Amino acid sequence: MKSSLRRTLKTAAAATMTAALLAAGATAASAHVHVDSDDPAAGGYSHLTFNVPNESATAKTSKLEVTLPTDTPFTSVSVKPVEGWKAVVTTSDLPKPVTIAGANVTKAPSSVVWTADAAHQIGPNEYQAFSLSVGVLPDAGTTVTLPTSQTYTDGTVVKWDEKTVEGQAEPEHPAPSFVTTAKDAETAVHAASTETTPAPAAAPAAAASTSSDAGSVAGWIGMAAGLIGLAAGLTALARTRPSGTK
Repeated sequence: MKSSLRRTLKTAAAATMTAALLAAGATAASAHVHVDSDDPAAGGYSHLTFNVPNESATAKTSKLEVTLPTDTPFTSVSVKPVEGWKAVVTTSDLPKPVTIAGANVTKAPSSVVWTADAAHQIGPNEYQAFSLSVGVLPDAGTTVTLPTSQTYTDGTVVKWDEKTVEGQAEPEHPAPSFVTTAKDAETAVHAASTETTPAPAAAPAAAASTSSDAGSVAGWIGMAAGLIGLAAGLTALARTRPSGTK
């Protein structure tokens, strides 16, 4: 009976230790800056959320800088306010022009920097979420990489900029990234109609309508003039006939 109880306790202890080790491993693996996209469909807009944990036991996170892509740039970037953090979006010239939705783009947002006041820095065992609204997203299957720098109050700067390679172990400081998916139905239909349907020729249509109206008015005026002439002729004829004629 005692032997069975010992075995049970040992098994329970081993299971508890294994669970703790797994939890620690999961925490270590996920304890980095990463980004989530709520809608990665190509050709559309998405909300990107950067989850930023503080990994220092003594210092706080006071600044976050996200570098935006220049080969597949976003033409629109807006920031969701975070209490106690000031955000600055910088726009720069692109290394080379790119065509997006039929337009030639030479400048685009190149970075976003958040800086905290002293009361809202991210402390040990804390994290903060930072959100952007971005678009237009590039073609399906594109990996959008967003290198990020995390600055601590002790002067330490951690650069999350290492490329993750499929099939290989995750690097120590992977760059936040996401992969675009196929266009959703609404975006695809809108894009197709924009590309294949010519703009309506409003001016010619208005001109045609005006000409038709003028012709109708002229016709009515001519008919009225004819009736007046006929009435005048009949009156003149009546006046010239002999009074005795029946």
